Amino acid sequence: MNTLVVATGDWFSGVWAAWNRFWFQPQQPHTLAVVRICAGAMLLYTHLVWLINQQMFLGRDSWINGPTAELLNTSVDGRNFAWSYLYYVDSPILLGLLNLAAVIVFLMLTIGFYTRVVSVLAFIITLSYCHRLTGSLFGLDQVNAMFATYLMLGPSGAVYSVDRWLAERRGTATPVVPSAGTTIAIRLLQLHMCVIYLFGGIGKARGELWWDGSACWYAIANLEYQSFDLTWLVQYRWFIALLTHITVFWEVFYCFLVWPKLTRPICLALAVGVHGGIALFLGMPTFGLAMIIGNLAFVYPETVAAVVSLKWLRRSPESFDEVPVVRLKKSGEERDERRETRDGGNARILAGRRAT
Repeated sequence: MNTLVVATGDWFSGVWAAWNRFWFQPQQPHTLAVVRICAGAMLLYTHLVWLINQQMFLGRDSWINGPTAELLNTSVDGRNFAWSYLYYVDSPILLGLLNLAAVIVFLMLTIGFYTRVVSVLAFIITLSYCHRLTGSLFGLDQVNAMFATYLMLGPSGAVYSVDRWLAERRGTATPVVPSAGTTIAIRLLQLHMCVIYLFGGIGKARGELWWDGSACWYAIANLEYQSFDLTWLVQYRWFIALLTHITVFWEVFYCFLVWPKLTRPICLALAVGVHGGIALFLGMPTFGLAMIIGNLAFVYPETVAAVVSLKWLRRSPESFDEVPVVRLKKSGEERDERRETRDGGNARILAGRRAT
C-alpha cells in the first residue's frame, strides 16, 4: 500500500514539475523578438490598408457605422464585451488623428522603441479596430489580434530593438537573461497555433472533397483565388490528391507532431510549404505570411540567435552554442576539452578536464 502511495505521489510530483517547466522555465527572448518585428510590420501594413479608405471603413457614413457596430456586439441583456473607443468617434479630423497615432504605435512596436508601453497600446488599438470593423474582418485580422495579445505579455523588446540599442549606447544595458515572461508568451502563442490548426483540420475532415483528394484542385481552379494559372496540374491528379491528403493530415495532427524534436522540423517545413503556397498561388499573401510568423514561435531562441547573427555562415566551431568534445593528444597527454558558449551575453564557459 505504501509503495502504491509513494508511486502515486512521485507521479503527481513529476506531472507538477513538468507543468512548471512547460510554463515557467525561463527562455531567451530572441524568438519572441523576431515575432514582434514580423507581427508589428504586419499590424502596420494592415492598418495602412484601412487608412486608404478610412471613411468607408470607419467614418460617419461607413458601411457599418459606429452605433451599428456597437449594437451588433451587444448581447440581448444589454452587455457589451467588445468595447472600442472608435464607437464614439464621429469627427473625421479626430478619426484621422487616432489613425495616425495607431500607425505610430505599430511602427514603434516593429522597431522596438518603448516596447513594453507600445505593446500594450498595440493590443488595445488592435482589439478596438477589430470590434469596430465587425463585418469587415478576415482571418488575417484575427491572427493579428492573437499576436498583439501575446506580445504584450513578454519582454519582446529585450533584443533586436531600438530600446536595446539605446541602452547599449548609454552603457546601461544589462546582460540578456532568460525569463519566465518570455516562456509564457511563447507557450500561449504555440498553444493558440495548435488550436487553430486542430479545429481547421477537423473542419476540413468533415468535407467530402478532402477525403476524395479533390479539395486542392477546387482551390487551384477557383478564379477568385488564382494568383497564377496552375490548372495544368489537372494532368497530374495523383499529385493534387497527394497535396490534399498531406494538407489535411498535417493540419489535424499538427498539435501532436509539432512538439517532439524529431517531428518538429518536418511539421514546420510543411507549414512553410502550405502557407507559402497559399501566399504565392491562392492570392492571400498576407494571411499566408502571418501564419508562417505564428509558426516562428516553435523555433528555438538559440536557432534564431544563430541565424540572425549569421553565425551559421562562419563555419567556425566557436560560432555555435555548443561544440562537441575535442580530444587532443600532446606529449603523451590526453586532454578533453569542452567548450560551450552561452547565448545572449557573448559569455563563454570553458570547462576542461585533463587526464593522464
